[in-house]
Amino acid sequence: MMKFRFRRQGADPQREKLKQELFAFNKTVEHGFPNQPSALAFDPELRIMAIGTRSGAVKIYGAPGVEFTGLHRDAATVTQMHFLPGQGRLLTLLDDSSLHLWEIVHHNGCAHLEEALSFQLPSRPGFDGASTPSSLTRVTVVLLLAAGDIAALGTEGGSIYFLDVTTLALLERQTLSPDEILRSVPDDYRCGKALGPVESLQGHLRDPTKILIGYSRGLLVIWNQAAQCVDHVFLGNQQLESLCWGRNSGTIISSHSDGSYAIWPMNTGSSPTLQPSVATVPYGPFPCKAINKILWRNCESGGHFIIFSGGMPRASYGDRHCVSVLRAETLVTLDFTSRIIDFFTVHSTRPEDEFDDPQALAVLLEEELVVLDLQTPGWPSVPAPYLAPLHSSAITCSAHVANVPAKLWARIVSAGEQQSPQPISSASNWPITGGRNLAQEPSQRGLLLTGHEDGTVRFWDASGVALRPLYKLSTAGLFQTDCEHADSLAQAAEDDWPPFRKVGCFDPYSDDPRLGVQKVALCKYTAQMVVAGTAGQVLVLELNDVPTEQAVSVASVDLLQDREGFTWKGHERLSPRAGPLPWPAGFQPRVLVQCLPPAAVTAVTLHAEWSLVAFGTSHGFGLFDYQRKSPVLARCTLHPNDSLAMEGPLSRVKSLKKSLRQSFRRIRKSRVSGKKRIANANSKLQEANAQLAEQACPHDIEMTPVQRRIEPRSADDSLSGVVRCLYFADTFLRDAAHHGPTMWAGTNSGSVFAYALEVPAAVAGGEKRPERAVEAVLGKEVQLMHRAPVVAIAVLDGRGRPLPEPYEASRDLAQAPDMQGGHAVLIASEEQFKVFTLPKVSAKTKFKLTAHEGCRVRKVALATFASVACEDYAETCLACLTNLGDVHVFSVPGLRPQVHYSCIRKEDISGIASCVFTRHGQGFYLISPSEFERFSLSARNITEPLCSLDISWPRDATRARVQESPKLSQANGNPSIILAPQNCDRSPDLTHKGADTPEPPEATLSPMSIDSATSADTTLDTTGDVTVEDVKDFLGSSEESERNLRNLTEDEAHTCTILIK
Repeated sequence: MMKFRFRRQGADPQREKLKQELFAFNKTVEHGFPNQPSALAFDPELRIMAIGTRSGAVKIYGAPGVEFTGLHRDAATVTQMHFLPGQGRLLTLLDDSSLHLWEIVHHNGCAHLEEALSFQLPSRPGFDGASTPSSLTRVTVVLLLAAGDIAALGTEGGSIYFLDVTTLALLERQTLSPDEILRSVPDDYRCGKALGPVESLQGHLRDPTKILIGYSRGLLVIWNQAAQCVDHVFLGNQQLESLCWGRNSGTIISSHSDGSYAIWPMNTGSSPTLQPSVATVPYGPFPCKAINKILWRNCESGGHFIIFSGGMPRASYGDRHCVSVLRAETLVTLDFTSRIIDFFTVHSTRPEDEFDDPQALAVLLEEELVVLDLQTPGWPSVPAPYLAPLHSSAITCSAHVANVPAKLWARIVSAGEQQSPQPISSASNWPITGGRNLAQEPSQRGLLLTGHEDGTVRFWDASGVALRPLYKLSTAGLFQTDCEHADSLAQAAEDDWPPFRKVGCFDPYSDDPRLGVQKVALCKYTAQMVVAGTAGQVLVLELNDVPTEQAVSVASVDLLQDREGFTWKGHERLSPRAGPLPWPAGFQPRVLVQCLPPAAVTAVTLHAEWSLVAFGTSHGFGLFDYQRKSPVLARCTLHPNDSLAMEGPLSRVKSLKKSLRQSFRRIRKSRVSGKKRIANANSKLQEANAQLAEQACPHDIEMTPVQRRIEPRSADDSLSGVVRCLYFADTFLRDAAHHGPTMWAGTNSGSVFAYALEVPAAVAGGEKRPERAVEAVLGKEVQLMHRAPVVAIAVLDGRGRPLPEPYEASRDLAQAPDMQGGHAVLIASEEQFKVFTLPKVSAKTKFKLTAHEGCRVRKVALATFASVACEDYAETCLACLTNLGDVHVFSVPGLRPQVHYSCIRKEDISGIASCVFTRHGQGFYLISPSEFERFSLSARNITEPLCSLDISWPRDATRARVQESPKLSQANGNPSIILAPQNCDRSPDLTHKGADTPEPPEATLSPMSIDSATSADTTLDTTGDVTVEDVKDFLGSSEESERNLRNLTEDEAHTCTILIK
């Protein structure tokens, strides 16, 4: 007998309107350092800098908060970029020899980046039927003449072409061929050899009609563009790499492939210059690598700067990435840890000035940007207010903390300032200060915490567009490693020549992989935090404003509980240092809890009000009282067949026999289950009845979707004992009349353990509880039917709202929870969400996400969504990210689907694993090892660049555009072009936008990420936690992805297509 369940007819228009006021998906800004940079440019008049990447992205930076982003239509490498000074226009050259003109234009008071024109150079004769010269080949160098309306293009064939920049049209009859240059060269220099490609083109600041041309063979020519003749010739014989023309016309400096540079005198006569006045190999006499680029800058105080990259001795230091700065007798060899892309100096470019007087040197490396102050003795580095390398050590986990109190914020900033070797005044020397940030100052502060492979935790200001580094916490000093011995050996082997100086903070090498940070949790009201690592170390730290010297208490917790038959085959535990240790101002460790076996910590949570910390590994979970420094509970969650859990993440020996046995066992089960299926003789009749019923069913009534059949997971699967989440709550567990502290733990096999805690109550007026021991008693144990891994747990009060964080209610920082009505617990597994009543733990509501959508849950968080129409209205909802990269939002506690969006590519397992939600409906995920993509699910809370730029170029509104303006819609490192509508009416009204807006009444309940009861938004599992299920999802059939829900039409209509305004 067939059964149909009908929902109400149609959709509620009132609810649909409310959804539009609450939810909207936008990818807003990319934090961090651009991935794989390939080109650099600087506008000295506007004080803005541009970086191009191998994927074709163009990013322009000014003052903090001033950012513009664009993307070429073809994913080609940006090889060169040149600003038209003061005009807000940028000319880019791609590796396919195409030229593109970008413009910063304003709409409704806000500026954004548009591609105005493009031009593709013909690559062979007769391109498109036109009679083009045969030597028009790949472009090697671009020079914008001083007037700014003409560009000179040097090619691989030696010819130079001239282009009208305003129209990107080739200027006929102005092409300069190498044959014309050779007429001015002596016969004995020609020798039948070609000049080679054009390696360098340099313009003169005071005489725009002169062009200095350098050919690969070594010939240097001063070409007079007005008279169309050669003014002077320099007969160089060494292969040329780069040129620089000094401010006074008497200085020409060239660098060469043999590691030498030469200074050429300017003779007034017409005879060619045969020899340079100065020719030197700075790091000779042994063979050296090429000097790729060289700059000459003179100073009013006397002397001059010579700055060049490369030139190191090939045999001994050929693998170093160096930039040398030479002034008079002072030589400094800046030693970087990644490849040098390009560099420039910030100096005076006004023609009337007699001296360059460089202020700063900016070096773009493959992994970071370094700026040096050339006006301060010692040439110190200038701290970057943005573009800091997030991946200075590989990111292993992340967490977000919203609404940080002002006092804690000031203390963290103060601790970070004490770490900086430069005085804080040097921050004002940041030279890239163009544009104006129109965004309002955020009313609340947000912290982004990143854990790294080298045992550090970095604190970032995530309140606005610019992700600013605040403070770095290092845990390596607590443990004994081999890094000190290696450093001493390296220093002893270092010679005085060349005078190396380590610059930059990118250091991808970890001294010990066991130091890697796996989980972090921060209590923003007590300034206490927990850092858990790869070798089972759990550190409890507290913020201190002054340096101290103290010993750290060490305790061990055996999670196996003397279980027989298990032998740990993984790495050893880290050995802590003995005795008092010096600790700088900042977070200082109080207690070290060592899990045994020393497996990686998979879950951690902190409750500062109870002085308790809970932690879990692949073997079980423990509870520790860090006030009394004693363990409270240890529970083993291992299954008898969990031998894989005993090998550890760093073990290279995996059980091939076991994996093969499990594979054959699954095949055998599938065959047996297939044989047991008996064909139903009445199947055709049932099929006909179903068709008749479908025809009789009214079409305007929505039916519930067909649910997929989900097979229960085997109880003996490997790694079933992994603890996925831990949670503290004050709720009803024993009976409906008495509430008290509880701890909840969820495992990979779908088991949920609930413990009732006896925590001594704090004395009235005091924050610390009495020194009596905490007791834990198992109250409930729940086993999910399908044994799906438990991703998160949260307790809802009598009004269906999440419980506040510790200290929020007691300090009147949030509305007290309703302790009169019945509480409920929300358990989120990888396959479904389910709400159980407390204390009976009976099912109340559920939503089977896997059965309906064919996907699995990866990340879950509770967030407050404020209405953009009414400031006093907000809803608390459940946001989840699936293994297909989609974000779903559900109501709480009803678990009704609200909206869903496609956010991350399903192929990007790393990006999905790195996602972290915030409490105000925003999120972050890694689109590359060095970049976070920020997105917003809220229609009200949007953090995006809102800026303007004063440009002197009068925009010609009547000039026709070759194409519409492309905007960057970058989804996890693979950007796609979205053509923005020309009638964009979004205004920079920031009344309802900001990083953190004042909370409406419901928002004061502080809905927290349900992975942690302490930090509001610590929802991120470690980036390294890529499980076997993740890989299976990636390699799975395409049918599953096709079943994924698509975005609703009305949701797409409200999706913003403009990234930068």
